[in-house]
Amino acid sequence: MAKEECIIQWNKRGYTSVLRNRKTLPPTEKILQTPSAQVTMGRNCQTAGHLSEDDMQSSNGASTLEGSFSNESLSKVLLVLVVGLSFSTRLYKITEPPHVCWDETHFGKMGSYYINRTFFFDVHPPLGKMLIGLAGYMTGYDGTFPFIKPGDKYEHHNYWGMRGFCAVLGSFLPVFAYLVVLELSQSHTGALITAILLIFDTGCITVSQYILLDPILMFFIMAAVLSMVKFNQQRHRPFTSPWCLWLVLTGVNLAGALGVKFVGLFVIMLVGLNTVWDLWRLLGDLSLSLVDIAMHFLARVVGLILLPLLLYVTIFAVHFFVLNKSGPGDGFFSSAFQSRLIGNNLHNASIPEYLAYGSIITVKNLRIAGGYLHSHFHLYPEGVGARQQQVTAYLHKDYNNLWLVHRQDDSKYQSGNPDLVRHGDIIRLQHKETTRNLHSHLHEAPLTKKHFQVTGYGINGTGDTNDLWQVEVCGGRKGDLVKVLRSKVRFLHRATGCVLFSSGKTLPKWGWEQVEVTCSPYLKETPSSQWNIEDHINPKLSNISLTVLKPSFLEILLESHIVMIRGNSGLKPKDNEMNSKPWHWPINYQGLRFSGVNESEYRVYLLGNPVVWWMNLAGLGLYLIMVAVASIALQRGFSLGHRRREHSHVLMRGGVLLLGWLLHYAPFYAMGRVLYYHHYFPAMLFSSMLTGITLDVLLKSTDLLLRQPYSDWLQRVGHAILLFSVLYRSSGARAWQRHGWPEVDGLLGVLVSSA
Repeated sequence: MAKEECIIQWNKRGYTSVLRNRKTLPPTEKILQTPSAQVTMGRNCQTAGHLSEDDMQSSNGASTLEGSFSNESLSKVLLVLVVGLSFSTRLYKITEPPHVCWDETHFGKMGSYYINRTFFFDVHPPLGKMLIGLAGYMTGYDGTFPFIKPGDKYEHHNYWGMRGFCAVLGSFLPVFAYLVVLELSQSHTGALITAILLIFDTGCITVSQYILLDPILMFFIMAAVLSMVKFNQQRHRPFTSPWCLWLVLTGVNLAGALGVKFVGLFVIMLVGLNTVWDLWRLLGDLSLSLVDIAMHFLARVVGLILLPLLLYVTIFAVHFFVLNKSGPGDGFFSSAFQSRLIGNNLHNASIPEYLAYGSIITVKNLRIAGGYLHSHFHLYPEGVGARQQQVTAYLHKDYNNLWLVHRQDDSKYQSGNPDLVRHGDIIRLQHKETTRNLHSHLHEAPLTKKHFQVTGYGINGTGDTNDLWQVEVCGGRKGDLVKVLRSKVRFLHRATGCVLFSSGKTLPKWGWEQVEVTCSPYLKETPSSQWNIEDHINPKLSNISLTVLKPSFLEILLESHIVMIRGNSGLKPKDNEMNSKPWHWPINYQGLRFSGVNESEYRVYLLGNPVVWWMNLAGLGLYLIMVAVASIALQRGFSLGHRRREHSHVLMRGGVLLLGWLLHYAPFYAMGRVLYYHHYFPAMLFSSMLTGITLDVLLKSTDLLLRQPYSDWLQRVGHAILLFSVLYRSSGARAWQRHGWPEVDGLLGVLVSSA
């Protein structure tokens, strides 16, 4: 009986794969049937049309299509279909709703800051916001929309370019996933299942259609994974152009992922573990010399470490170059950092060099994001220490940050040239706006219970002995002068012996969510107990230029990362906002409200397609079971046959996707910051790809239960049920209009109707 076989012929160009009908295999061709040749043969057969033997023999739809298309044509048609469906579902009604949705109020505003070159602070690296700003600028947005709160109408402002840019990058996610699964499994069926899961997942559609960092982050993550898989496929052709290309692209996309969010570290870990395993394999290849192994190692160091690091630093160099004007983010950074910003009061400024009595000053804590010493007319509430005026640390420039420097007893002061403040002097700090003195006593602090409360006390500068503070210059001696901006100063409370301290803890609503200031009985020198004098106004003193204080690029790069990391860990949920726990995410427990506060508004709710998400959850367990069964069978020496062995190998290659899912999901259990549903989407991409491979192998194994043609019918039924279920649930409402009636999104509704 004639049998289809993939054989290898040798010509002048090298090996080529040919599909032929042969009854027997001549002895000369049997010589080529060595283990290595079989591997090459299998790879070449699959590469020719991206169809494995299982795809050709099993009735999974591909065999029917082969009657009308060649393998190459089929591959192109399926890719075009995936691209078309992905882009059309993401770009459909991209301008709706025509108002600010959820975090567009942040990232749209930050895009405006880039257009206006205004400095701001954010807890994420800058690449995503820079690209959003660039997209807005290139499509005619002028950066004037304020992005104050969700629900604000865009009106005449051109916002579609920023949304469209995010949607385009989000449209590549199913395409990249399709190509990754195709490379790993060499099965169009598995790749198509993956693409369908992602194309028609309402969560992936919604998160891609708004001005957010998530589609940009996931684009670079998936591009890095695809590049890594492509690079792995080139392992038998080291140092060729394709090998170098995919290595470089992997490094570029790693830099992109980390440049958008620190979550990009997870895909860096994935690529790093893959690289370690690859180098370990090379080390065991005795055909390679130590020089060859060293070259492989250096190539990966350059492509996967030095190149991404260079690009990542370049992103920040562009960020600092573009944002050169003073803005709302100044107060998060040190005085030296602020001196480089045009419009900041420290930029090219001249101020008195030494602190003097009678000066008006601002006092900034040296803890990163420690804030300015601040007070206002509001009192501490009942039950929170003494009911006196609040003293806090505020992260922004404000008139309530100003203080007057007085002697212990001004009545003994003779007018004339101002005296300079020295190490060891006892002073009073009077709040300029409210005229109350900086004060402390033995009442416990609001949040840090082992510290003492700091308040504003007295009227028009009159108070008591609890208003006295001793100035201490860190590393100084008695009589040393206090240098503005450069001296690290501590304020020791005379009555209690504690030291003025910024705890870094955020006060509740009654404290306007500003930073707690305490008086610490622990006198160890730390940045939280150290302050510097920033603004300094005294017309009786001569000024010096501050240009000498401008920091180097490496200094501002390091400081910006410390501020981002501390800011990220301190994030807290907003009012009436649904934060969640990591165990909620895989089961699609609850989503996020993107837009709409009443029945008259266009409402958007971020929630995944339950069929897709629950199928992914089941797929994780099923994958582990199938791998365990296949591993035990192989270990025990059971004869699985060629097709079963191939299925086992495909499952093993899916292990990198399981690792990717774990790396992008498990770390959230250890995070102390507030967490949201959308944090799971990178992990969801990996679980969807793993589900595609698992279901493909499972459906191709139906011949274990039924003989032909019934097994083929069962596969077709399985594919039909899968497609119908995904499409049916994806047609559920993603947006609700007036009266809360669900609107079936146009394109999805047409697809469901036609199905």
